[in-house]
Amino acid sequence: MENHIKYYDLVLLDAWVIDPSQSLNGRFDIAIRDGKIAAISQQLKTYKSKLKFAAGNYLICPGFIDLHVHVYEWKTTFGVPADDVGINAGVTTIVDQGSSSPFTFSGFKSDIVEKSQTDVRSFLLVNHAATQTIGNTVSGLENPEKIDRETLIKVAQANPEIVRGFKVHADSGSISRWELGVLKLAREIGDRTNLPLYVHTGELFPVDESNRPNPEKVVENALSYMKAGDILGHCYSCQPDGLMGNRTQVPEWLYAAIERGILLDLGHGLKFSFETARRMIAQGVLPHTISSDAHGNFKQMHDDSTLNYSLCGGISKLLALGLNLADAIAAVTINPSRVLKAEAELGTLKVGSIADITILKLVEGDWLFVDALEQPLKAKHKLIPIGVIRSGKLIQPNRRLLRDLVAIA
Repeated sequence: MENHIKYYDLVLLDAWVIDPSQSLNGRFDIAIRDGKIAAISQQLKTYKSKLKFAAGNYLICPGFIDLHVHVYEWKTTFGVPADDVGINAGVTTIVDQGSSSPFTFSGFKSDIVEKSQTDVRSFLLVNHAATQTIGNTVSGLENPEKIDRETLIKVAQANPEIVRGFKVHADSGSISRWELGVLKLAREIGDRTNLPLYVHTGELFPVDESNRPNPEKVVENALSYMKAGDILGHCYSCQPDGLMGNRTQVPEWLYAAIERGILLDLGHGLKFSFETARRMIAQGVLPHTISSDAHGNFKQMHDDSTLNYSLCGGISKLLALGLNLADAIAAVTINPSRVLKAEAELGTLKVGSIADITILKLVEGDWLFVDALEQPLKAKHKLIPIGVIRSGKLIQPNRRLLRDLVAIA
């Protein structure tokens, strides 16, 4: 009989499991050994475990993936600590969207990726930026003549585990100066590396008012350089040059783009509008991925006091707006893992995958959220992380940057 006993490092008992990668939504035991998922069953039998976790009161999901953060601390004004928006926010994998360029990536790799407990990936900034700040009109950040295609491709190919795509901006400021020249070059880089583009939408850089583009045409024109698997960021932005802009009806070209495989990402950030979200959700336009766009103050070095939103907060808001819980979990697990082409390891609780797990409490109550336009949203639930398991190791998050969900003493 002794020979039939299975030995595990950690077992989660009687957990409410939602794992969209396996269409699981129910009560399961999960066993972990050597940093991997060893078994998942409605009731594990005949085993011994070094540690057991009574998970009956918690929601257990594959480790959350935040597809849009900014964590290049000290080298950008707006970088926040990777582990504070990673494991300490209930997130096991984060993707830095364009805080490092090919000329600063080596520092990002040594200072951030290699020193963080969180799994940190990167979409490289296509644009030239030896040092990066936002709002410098003459920086040339968006100037296509400054882009070094060969170096971008070389860095991506030399770091395939970390560099999973490229970040580019389609906003009125850059287009007023250089039209869509950067996107044209980004398309070539994406094609040559077989990596996706993440396209920022919504006004960001100072606009040359003598050449301001038609806000209703900005995203539509950018789509001509995008193909299946590329991502439009900030899908529920309140900006006039965003996906919805000031329209009441979702434009046909956006439906057509989704039909041909363009993906939408929440990219919460500073411009998330509940009213825009309501309009688009009512017309069937949902985010493929949910991300936070967590970043610090653009104008102060190393100041995260302005960060009042989070990934789990973004999910909670979308649930209040009518998104189905299982669909929301898919948007932070299996969907972003497919974007990263890492679905065999991440975003899943399949046996043999990395034991990255997010442990949550679905807290009922009468909650109030506020959006970028200071519009209120009543919510009956908040999704609060109470633990993560990262490569099999159980960690209690400090939740320092979950200001939209919990009050930290």
